[in-house]
Amino acid sequence: MEIFVYRNGAHSVEEGFTIDELPDLLDDKDNLVWVDLLGETPEQVDEAKTLLLDVFKFHYLTVEDCIETRNQPKIEAFPNYIYFIVHGIKPGETGPGNFVTKELDGYLGENFVVTFHDQRFRSIKAVKQQLRASHFACTRGPAYLLHQILDQIVDLYMPIVDDFDAEINRLEERVFDLKKSNNAILEEVMDLRRSVSRLRRISARQLEVLYRISHGEFPQIPEHILPYFRDVHDHLLRISDLAESYRDLVSGLFDIHFSVVANKTNDVMKTLAVLSSIILPLSLIAGIYGMNFQNMPELHTANGYFMTLAVMALVAVVLLIYFWRRGWIFQGNEASQPTNQDKTADENILDS
Repeated sequence: MEIFVYRNGAHSVEEGFTIDELPDLLDDKDNLVWVDLLGETPEQVDEAKTLLLDVFKFHYLTVEDCIETRNQPKIEAFPNYIYFIVHGIKPGETGPGNFVTKELDGYLGENFVVTFHDQRFRSIKAVKQQLRASHFACTRGPAYLLHQILDQIVDLYMPIVDDFDAEINRLEERVFDLKKSNNAILEEVMDLRRSVSRLRRISARQLEVLYRISHGEFPQIPEHILPYFRDVHDHLLRISDLAESYRDLVSGLFDIHFSVVANKTNDVMKTLAVLSSIILPLSLIAGIYGMNFQNMPELHTANGYFMTLAVMALVAVVLLIYFWRRGWIFQGNEASQPTNQDKTADENILDS
């Protein structure tokens, strides 16, 4: 547990206080108090629960949700404070194939901010370092201090979102380069789809929380602080929109994968059909001259064997030319050339 106190007019933020000193610090409304609770061990959880219930006297249902840390983002209003849950990412564990979050519970009151988490947050650490270097955030009140925490949490989403974009592009290239069906790629696409779905679900829930905070619903947040929360809301809205677009792209990867596999299968079947079509007349000729009859045309000709082979080769060549002219074989991937109409449209775009 860490307690940060900013006294009105002071030039720095104080820390190192104990639980016994908290009531007096909170009674002085000119003080800004931030209590950060870490619940990594059962002893720390019990201490946090006692503090929340006995010192701050928060509603016991919110304390249960706070300790549980298995909840979706939400916000609840009470007469003297608001209770909120947001999710941050887990650095080192979170990626396109495994989107993992950790929960941050918090309370905002007239002159205090309380945060509880059972895992360490880079955003919390960054705000603490900022307060130790400058007390500016505290001079604007507890709502602005909360804004700093939420802003750091949302900003850490962006590198992960960029990783999603890069992973989708990489999988698209691998799918287009497929020579045959590959279950490993399908598994990667499935993992990516689950991660995108979780990102979309978490960002949508969190977006609702920030929308309510940023639109003046709670008296604990002064009107002049609302624009800062709206800025955080806009950042999260961009993340939510990207998550929605990623969901469509990942769903399209399945269709692309199966289409590519189907095209490769069609190419194989087409090749086999062409070979069968060429072999069929050759087999017919060989079958006719393989019949055991004494009186057959050209049967006793001296060069009949070579003539038959020549006829069979000629038939094969004619069929190959026919299939090629029909576009069934020997057709490479031709790059499409821009038409005059396309060139005119491009020139108009450049001129505009």
